[in-house]
This record gives sequence, C-alpha cells and structure tokens, in this order.
Amino acid sequence: MGEEKKTTYDNGILLNLKKSFKYAKGARLMLFLYIIFGALLAFIGVIAPLLSAKELIYVTDGTFKKLVIIALCVFAVEISRNICRALSRITSRLFAREVMKHIQIDMAGEILKIKTADLDKKSSGVFISRLNTDSGKISDIFLKLNYDITDLISSIGVLVAIFFINKIVFCYFLVVVFIIFLVKRKRIITYFIRDKKFRELREKVTGLTGELVRGVRDVKVLYAGKSFMKEIDERITEVNQERYKMDMVSIKYDLVSGSLQDLFDLLLILLCIYLFKQDGLSIANFVIIYMYRNRVMNFLTIVTDVMESLKDFNLSANRVFEILDGAVYRKETFGTRHIDKIKGDFEFKDVSFSYDDKQQVLDNISFKIKPNETVAFVGKSGVGKSTIFSLLAKMYDVDSGHIYIDDIDINELDEESIRNNLTIITQAPYIFNMSIKDNLRIVTDHLTNKEMKEACKMAKLDKFIESLPDKYDTIVGEGGLTLSGGQKQRLAIARAFVQKTKIILFDEATSALDNETQKGIQDAINNMKNKYTILIIAHRLSTVINADRILFVNDGKIVAEGTHRQLLRKSKEYKELYDLELKKKEDN
Repeated sequence: MGEEKKTTYDNGILLNLKKSFKYAKGARLMLFLYIIFGALLAFIGVIAPLLSAKELIYVTDGTFKKLVIIALCVFAVEISRNICRALSRITSRLFAREVMKHIQIDMAGEILKIKTADLDKKSSGVFISRLNTDSGKISDIFLKLNYDITDLISSIGVLVAIFFINKIVFCYFLVVVFIIFLVKRKRIITYFIRDKKFRELREKVTGLTGELVRGVRDVKVLYAGKSFMKEIDERITEVNQERYKMDMVSIKYDLVSGSLQDLFDLLLILLCIYLFKQDGLSIANFVIIYMYRNRVMNFLTIVTDVMESLKDFNLSANRVFEILDGAVYRKETFGTRHIDKIKGDFEFKDVSFSYDDKQQVLDNISFKIKPNETVAFVGKSGVGKSTIFSLLAKMYDVDSGHIYIDDIDINELDEESIRNNLTIITQAPYIFNMSIKDNLRIVTDHLTNKEMKEACKMAKLDKFIESLPDKYDTIVGEGGLTLSGGQKQRLAIARAFVQKTKIILFDEATSALDNETQKGIQDAINNMKNKYTILIIAHRLSTVINADRILFVNDGKIVAEGTHRQLLRKSKEYKELYDLELKKKEDN
C-alpha cells in the first residue's frame, strides 16, 4: 500500500513566508504600490507627532503665528495620510484577492491529486476549512506585516521624540515595554497551543454538518435526526469549550497586561512630577509625554501583534502546505508514457489488494480483456468486483502484481492516458449542484447541444428533461437532490456516453432503474457492443446474459468464467444465483 507519511507538519515561519510569497507573483505590482503607500504612511507617522509636539509648545509659549503655520502643516500631513491610507486599502484588497485565489486554485488541484486511500480516512471538513479559512490567513500576512511595520515606524518616531525631550523618561518607557512584552509573549504561546486544537475540532464539526446537509433526506427517512443532533451537539459543545478556553487565555493575560499598563501610567505621572520639581522637565514637555504615552504602548502592541500574526499565519500555512506539499497527504503518482487513444484491452496479472493492509480483497487475481469485448463480473457483495474497477482507474495502487492497458503497465502511463480513456458509472453516482447541461459538459467543454441530446436519448433521460420547465438548464441540487435514484443513474450514464471513452465500466449502473428503463439502457449497451470495451458488474444476472464472457468472482478470486450458458452447466454457484433470481421473479 506504500509507506505512510508523517502525521505532523511544522515548517518554520521564514520557510512558510518564502513558500507563500510565490503566490504573490501575479499581484506584485499591487504589493509594491502597497509598500510605497505604507512607507509614506510610516514617514507621516514619524513627522506627525513631532509637528503635534511643536503645536503644544507654541500653545504654551503663546507664539500663535508659528502655531497657525504648524497647524496648516499638520492639516496637510493628515490629508496626505488619509489619501495614502485609502490607496493602501485599495491595493491591499486587490493583492489579497489575487493571492488567495491562486492559493485556493492550487489547493483544489492538489486535493484532486491526493491518494484515494488518504481521502477515505479524512472528513471533507479537513479540506473545506483549510481551503476557505487558512488560505485567507496566508494571503493576509504580507499586508498585515507591512501595515504593522508602518505603525511600528510611527511609534518609533514617538519614542525618538521622547528621547530628545527627556532621556530618563525614555529609559523608563523601555523598561515598561520590556516587562509588558514578556507578559504578552507568554499569552501568544499559550493561546496558539489552544488554537491548534480548536482548528482540528472545528474541522470535524465542518465535516459533520456537511454530511448532515448532503444526507438530510436519509436522516429524515431513517428518523435519525435525534442521534445526529446528539452527535452535532457533542462536537459543537467540544469546539465551544475549546473556544472558551482560548478566550480565557486572552482575558487572563489581558487583565494582567492592562493592570500593569495602568500601574505604569501612574508611575509615569509620579516620575514626571519628580522631574518637573527637579527642573528636568517643562510643563509643555510633560503634556507631550503624557499625551503620547499610548503611542509608545502602541509600539509594544504592534510588536506582539506581529508575533501573533506570524504564529497565526504559520499555523495556517502548515495546514495548507500539508496539502500542497504532500507532506501528510500522499499524492497519486503516474508514469510519463502517453496514449491518445487506447485499443481497449487490459490485463490483471497476479494482482492482490487490501484497503487496510489487513483483510485482503483481491487474492492473486489474473484475467485478460480483449478490445471491444463485453465482460460481466458477477458474485456476491463484497467479493472484490468494484475493487477491480477502482484499480483499473488507478484510484488505488495494487499491493502486488501488475495491471496492463494495451500491454503497458498502468504505472508507466500518465493520468490522462488512463482516466481519459475509461469511464466508471457507479451504483450511486455523484451529481453536481449544477444544471443538467453543466453536469454533462463537466467531462467535455466542447460538447454540442446535438451530442448532449443524443447522449440523453441513449440513456432514456430525454423525455424527462423535456418535461422540465427549464429543460437542460434545470439545477439538480447538491448530489442531485431533485432527481430520483434512477434519474441520477441515467444522467451518469448520459455523462459516460458524452465522454466517449474506449472502456466503459458499469458498476451496478442499472440497479436503481425500473424494468422498462433498464431494458432501454440494456438495449443501448447492446448497441455499443463490438465498438467499446464494456465491463459490467451486476447482481441481476438477467442484465448480463448477453455478455461475451462472464467472470464469477468469489473471495477475491475468479472461480469460473464463460458465457451464460457455459456457466449454467459448469458452475454450481452461478446456477444457484441464477435460479434464485428466477424464483424471485416468479414470487413477484
């Protein structure tokens, strides 16, 4: 089954920043403009407090002429700040939009490449949460850093001004900043330990609620609402408890740091009074220092905000790159050989396979299929019939043995050569929340209306579609909610006819159809004989009696093969299944 990947992923912040920046390449002009406006804001942030300090000095000195000039300068600076801030916001939004788009597109593509075995083990919530939420946190980090650096420079400007006003007060502020920084740093570390667990729990809730929405009909029919709601209640309660613990971390540390800041404000007043009495500080400078004390504290807030943003970014980046890098979720691997059109023959040679490395599903199975041959696989449920189809489509890798298409090992073929040359129509096909037309065009974007209608006619779906008010533009709902089981299967069959692949695999594809529609589909399949390689899995043997060959599968092995008539003579188990089916028909 292949070597398991590690289950934890923890890149450093610098490495994640470097890897994330490649997604900014399409929007670097916006980032450059954003940085320019940020630099202008930083410059304004440095000179604005110095000009404001001059205003206070001229007010206290009574030099009103100079005060008017400075006031006009402050006005011009503030107008410039407003314009730069507006332009900065515009460029930042454009930049974030482009980066997030590229990350999400890349993630969606990489999710498609994840091994089916790994997808089987995870809830959809794992991928939905990372695609929608964590990708946004990555796109925001560059803007956040630039914004914080701009504010940081402004706060440094205030500190520089205080340094020139009074060096003792400046040193006092440095001590205060260091003490509160230690408290806030401890809060950040504790908070993000909780946040990591919170996101994992939230993923489970997202997955469960997604299943509730997708399976709402079955939940109602099974009267499973109470038990489902109990499960949702437990998971949401668990998430909210973790959210509460995170909030309590913030509340506790904010209480400590806020109380310290209040204490330091009091000590600042006492220090300034002492300096004033010692003729070390004027009233004007006293007022300036006191007015700008919060701007100094803002320096600390920005530093801790940067640390928090980087921690938040790194947590999201690790979760995203688990998918993008294939560090935790293994990616499918294909060869490099390409075939545009295959002949349609393939072979299983000594193939063994198990889903969990424990219970073997296929046991050293071997068979050959000729081009344009119609072959049926029959047998009881769970004997490995559907697994054969999944392996042929390389949805899973074999444990041992080889699978050949046109005498080429499928491990040597690229993805297009395999999956663009075969179609699987399953018992429960997934129908997308699109129109009927778009559900058909999703497999081929150059589909003509004539081809679409011919495919639906072959699948015995055309009359139903024409009876709908919006006809082919009808939206069918998530998973095809507005369609019956038979209608979904017929739409999936029409989708296969549209794709026109050389190999078509019917995996119980007519099980949900009424007898009349099933006969129509059977006629369509018969019309395809000798033109396509057709493989059919069926429990109802009446649907496969006209196959060129029937392979009887039991316990992961082919125990008998031949035509319908030949198997009736030489396979006791096959005859028992057929007689049982005839009896059921007579009873009905």
